[in-house]
Amino acid sequence: MPDGIAKADCPRCGGRGWVLVEDEHGAAARPCECREETIVPRLLEAARIPARYLACTLDNFQVTSRSSRADFRLADPLNNCKRYVDEFLGVEGRFRESGLLFVGPPGVGKTHLATAVLRELISRYRVAGRFVDFTSLIHEIQSTFDPSSPESKRDVLDPVIGAEVLVLDELGAQKPSAWVTDILYLILNGRYTRRLPTIFTTNFRLDAPADAGLAAPDLLASRIPPMLVSRLYEMARPIVIEGNDFRMEVNMHRLRA
Repeated sequence: MPDGIAKADCPRCGGRGWVLVEDEHGAAARPCECREETIVPRLLEAARIPARYLACTLDNFQVTSRSSRADFRLADPLNNCKRYVDEFLGVEGRFRESGLLFVGPPGVGKTHLATAVLRELISRYRVAGRFVDFTSLIHEIQSTFDPSSPESKRDVLDPVIGAEVLVLDELGAQKPSAWVTDILYLILNGRYTRRLPTIFTTNFRLDAPADAGLAAPDLLASRIPPMLVSRLYEMARPIVIEGNDFRMEVNMHRLRA
């Protein structure tokens, strides 16, 4: 767990981060309480959660439709997320090694839930988390190819591979070139061998519908190699979310209003 940084205006320590406490051996320095108070805000900032999702929590995830009726298709994934957070710390005091894989069409709340789980894990267990949009990550790595770039490919990838908990958003969004596949393999294999939990989101199905016939263009296996899809099953528990596009419903409601 990272150490906290003292508050500059703390009345207890005056910003020093330490207070003198009298014990049987005389005065002794102890960490000030304000150091603990700064840990979670610093970890949340370091997680690089986009501004749009900063307020996403499990408590404010909506499981009702515009008609205010509860939708079990959303309630079940939410309950699974709460259970995952509750059981993240095992009986032996070790964090879970497996993650979650949110699968579903756009607008059903995959990124909301993934971000909310990350925020909850940071707040409750003080883990060092990281949010990464896969497409943005690819562009960030490509920018390191510029000779004037202050960062290297390794500078960008190391924090992603080594994060205690990682959210990898929009898996499969990039065209499946050999270079993109290599980057994804480095991330998955690096986290797999280190036994670090990863939370994925994807718009692509894991399995084809029974009536799909020979054409199944929306399969994740059409976007990343089947070998990596197989690895995903080892690394994360799939949570399939079916539902209406919430963003579309909200915008249509506003237009009608």
